[in-house]
Amino acid sequence: MKSIIIEGQLRTESGKKASRQLRSQELVPGVIYGGSEEIKFAASAKAFKPLVYTPEFQLAQVQIDGKTYSCILKDLQFHKVTDALIHVDLLELVENKKVIATLPLKFTGSAAGVKAGGKLITKMKALKVKTLPKNLKEFIEVDITNLELNGNIRVENVVAPEMEIMNSPRIPVASIVMTRQLKQEEAKKDDKKK
Repeated sequence: MKSIIIEGQLRTESGKKASRQLRSQELVPGVIYGGSEEIKFAASAKAFKPLVYTPEFQLAQVQIDGKTYSCILKDLQFHKVTDALIHVDLLELVENKKVIATLPLKFTGSAAGVKAGGKLITKMKALKVKTLPKNLKEFIEVDITNLELNGNIRVENVVAPEMEIMNSPRIPVASIVMTRQLKQEEAKKDDKKK
């Protein structure tokens, strides 16, 4: 699994004034939750870019005062007007403590319904899972090879060993719909039968 390194520094002061001062120095305040203690830190806005602006799931190795914390992204806050990153919440990975993470879906195979002239519609790009840190992966693979025309793959059909999927089981993940051309061909067949 990919991981990025973020060099951080401990924050001694907290509150609006201290946060504004950090942001004026192009630093983003952040908090690491989930470990034995809550760690307040700050790091450069540039250091967070590869973690924040990507659809991939990756680990963040946050280095603060010689210690390294293995974390995943928990929450982000952006400025309402400038859209600049203003706060980051990270979740520390503790070996025997389950974490909730959002893992992207990767669709594999060539759907039977697409070969028959249908169109693949992906309705979800990621799933929320609860698992131990050792079971975290870059993505969850979804095989769509047997997906027929007008068929659906639902959350309950997704195979994610050693992970508890938090999304509602009946939500469709992907489906094959009829294209306009296929509908017209079907209508012509029906007209000829009459």
